[in-house]
Amino acid sequence: MSKEWRNRWRHRHWQPGPEQNRYNGLEPIVCITGGSDGIGLALAHEFVAEGRALLLVARDPSRLELAAREITRRKPGALILTHYIDLLNPENRRVLEAHAASLGYYIDVLVNSAGSGLSGPFISHSTHNIRDLIELNITGVTDLCRRLLPGMVARGRGGILNVSSMAGLVPGPHQAAYYASKAYMNSLGAALANEVSGKGVRITTLAPGAVDTQFHERMEAEGSRYLRFLGVQSPDVVAKAGYAGFQRWQRFVVPGLVHKINAFALHLLPNCITVPMMAFLLQRPTIQPHLDKDKTAR
Repeated sequence: MSKEWRNRWRHRHWQPGPEQNRYNGLEPIVCITGGSDGIGLALAHEFVAEGRALLLVARDPSRLELAAREITRRKPGALILTHYIDLLNPENRRVLEAHAASLGYYIDVLVNSAGSGLSGPFISHSTHNIRDLIELNITGVTDLCRRLLPGMVARGRGGILNVSSMAGLVPGPHQAAYYASKAYMNSLGAALANEVSGKGVRITTLAPGAVDTQFHERMEAEGSRYLRFLGVQSPDVVAKAGYAGFQRWQRFVVPGLVHKINAFALHLLPNCITVPMMAFLLQRPTIQPHLDKDKTAR
């Protein structure tokens, strides 16, 4: 199929409307939450390599500035904007699009990479930490999609790249809330991709296995068996696969052949097999109380 016909097919249900005029005079930008390190930073390198302007969002100013300098060092002349906000605050999510507009941009692509995790028995975590995980991984992602998706549909372009996990394919004892939040994210992405099909907007869910970032250390899971038995991927490998899948309009991306096979197996095997298996892999060697520690980071 030629490029012209592919474009027509991808816009087969799109109708231009007056609401798209509100974006006149603004330039497109890629907004990456959790863009200061890990998968978010690696995806920033992928987008900027194609000449895209970036708006990096994170709550740590020092790490965000380091990330911006690293990107411009590798890609001189790149346009990198930074915004220090805590996405746990609904008000910060509400004004994100207006903030971009005040700088002369509209959010053409949203990358939801910010997230948090909790490791250990469910009852060992404080209600505060569980609530924060749900707010960031579920409510925050849903909120940003709902706020930014209408503009994408009105313009007939852009899209959302949700950084989820293979964790969403199976219940995960000892990381119960985290695995459940990723199951929600996988389901949301698949449903939204179907809803906007033919309207010129792409929605991709990136579902890697374990990735070599500080995420596991922050959630105190660095001693868990899954890191030894299943191995880890580099953020760069994951980001390249995710970016390539997004460019190809793929709806669900699992990086790596071995992980694709594992994902297929998880779809086929019943929970009576997979849940005890995950309990063995996710259990930490020693469980230390950590009721009041902040685990929100990715």
